[in-house]
Amino acid sequence: MLTRWRRRRAVRYLDVLALAVKARGWRCVKLYGREFPKPMLWVYASGVAEDVGVVVGVCAVPGGSWAYHDVKKGRSGYLVPCGDAKAAAEQIDLLLKHRMFPSTW
Repeated sequence: MLTRWRRRRAVRYLDVLALAVKARGWRCVKLYGREFPKPMLWVYASGVAEDVGVVVGVCAVPGGSWAYHDVKKGRSGYLVPCGDAKAAAEQIDLLLKHRMFPSTW
């Protein structure tokens, strides 16, 4: 369970990421409620391929910094350091496009 301070920081990072992925045309659902042990952001395709998505969380990494990660893959699903939401949105964009159109990669 996260402390309140860590939970607020995670939510702030995910809020910034939500704006960045929405700017790229993706939809997202904020999973921040108390029923979720850790705040998460579900980013998914709109339209025909709504079953394609990724759940993103944040975690502390050695050295005191934070990073976005693919929740399904755990810490091995590292995307980019928090603080660079634009780069994280680019990584998520590439990941989702690959999942939607695997034969084009």
